Amino acid sequence: MKSELIIAVIIFVLLFFISAAFFIKQYMIKLTDRRISLYQSDLMEKHCQEVENMYRQTRGWRHDYHNHIQTMKAYLIMGNLDKLASYLNELDTDLTAVDTVIKTGNIMIDAVLNSKISLAKSRGITVDAKAIVPKNLSVSEIDLSLIIGNLMDNAMEACMKTEKNKRFIRVYIDILKGQLYIYVMNSTSGKLKKSGKLYLSTKNQKYHGFGLMRMDKVVDRYQGYVDRQDEEDVFVTEIMLPL
Repeated sequence: MKSELIIAVIIFVLLFFISAAFFIKQYMIKLTDRRISLYQSDLMEKHCQEVENMYRQTRGWRHDYHNHIQTMKAYLIMGNLDKLASYLNELDTDLTAVDTVIKTGNIMIDAVLNSKISLAKSRGITVDAKAIVPKNLSVSEIDLSLIIGNLMDNAMEACMKTEKNKRFIRVYIDILKGQLYIYVMNSTSGKLKKSGKLYLSTKNQKYHGFGLMRMDKVVDRYQGYVDRQDEEDVFVTEIMLPL
């Protein structure tokens, strides 16, 4: 009788732990799904902001273009060719100065970089970018877009916490020693949070560090290298991906 009771207790305990493990697993799956959903919603919101900003710029260019045409037509009607020539020269200089479109050599990366740079500038962030990316990559364009997109998002996030006149992002992408080298420097404010050697995201806690984790997983998958450093209100990320 005593042995049967012990067996019954053991079976009960085993069933309890099995049930508990099952419910914990289900909870973790739901929690992860929720984090992914929130993260995707955040990405969609950023994408909408970028598209809206590009449309705003396009409308501005159309408005300016119309005004320029009217001014040149007026000079032409008045027969003032000297004024027209001077205006055209000024316009040419002005267009050269505002032409900030990055042409890396890779269409998808061009789209990501230019949309992020456009959004950064609309937020009063000075951007200095130089990028060269081969058309044919061993690295997936989607994975590379994820890395660059996250780097730019994190850089903008940090810049918005600094004084307006101190906001800047520097981007450099090129081939270095047979590898794709990605360098992003941005202004930051205060001491960044770390867990061991890992930097923690300052974004919404509901998907805390999710972008950083995805980025690091991509780098690991290609057996690449990532290094992050911060000093004197500046944060730098360097990534090397084998080609």
